[in-house]
Amino acid sequence: MGDARPILFFDSGIGGLSVLAPARALLPQAPLVYVADSAGFPYGTRSEAEIAGRVPALLGRLAERHDPRLIVIACNTASTIALAAVRAALDVPIVGTVPAIKPAAAMSATRAIGVLGTDATVRQPYVDDLAARFAADCAVVRHGSARLVELAEAKLRGEATTSADYAAVLDGLLSRPGGDRIDVIVNACTHFPLVAAELAAAAPRPIAFVDGGPGIARRIAQLTNGQSWPQSPAPGIAVFTRLDDRARRLAPALAAHGLDQLVEL
Repeated sequence: MGDARPILFFDSGIGGLSVLAPARALLPQAPLVYVADSAGFPYGTRSEAEIAGRVPALLGRLAERHDPRLIVIACNTASTIALAAVRAALDVPIVGTVPAIKPAAAMSATRAIGVLGTDATVRQPYVDDLAARFAADCAVVRHGSARLVELAEAKLRGEATTSADYAAVLDGLLSRPGGDRIDVIVNACTHFPLVAAELAAAAPRPIAFVDGGPGIARRIAQLTNGQSWPQSPAPGIAVFTRLDDRARRLAPALAAHGLDQLVEL
């Protein structure tokens, strides 16, 4: 019958779908559990102490309930703050999400890259380290946007957003010193690839956008190589820490990613 243990994806909202999608494409037989900490959303405006306390405890409960073979923290903010603590607390393989600064630097012709994330992510020392290691010869311009997280959630709820919304977010990055030279932007929040087409259309000039989703999917496939899967996996589950009307309006988008059942933790 195969091993029915799922891969568990975790985020504060639905941004982790940008990681789940390429993983599902590589591993179509994998049972999936997607968890949105909607009661704690958004993480990007919370303090480091709140996130460091909340995420390991919540993932501990989820690991007990769902017995995952692997957990993906599909959230840059949670990963840059709590990844080490989660790995220390749980006896489960953990894959984190970090800004794709290395591939962005490799792509940039102007040697100026943007890092577009949440306020909490862009101020982390982890980002300093990535920039020093992989983009030392680049100007690395950062901007935090809680607004873009909300826009991505709104889009997946089927609500209207406008090009002006995305242009305003980009202006917050491109108007910073060095921003006029940026030719590659790192979508350093898993929500942001969900609106990458809208960002590209609203950009004042051709700009490439990169994110870590495909690389994370390859890492998941590597870590589960040789494991057995059920021939017919059960429908995917979407778990919300608060299942309210806003969460329920995400049902069509979740179903499009193979998550047909909505439950509350």
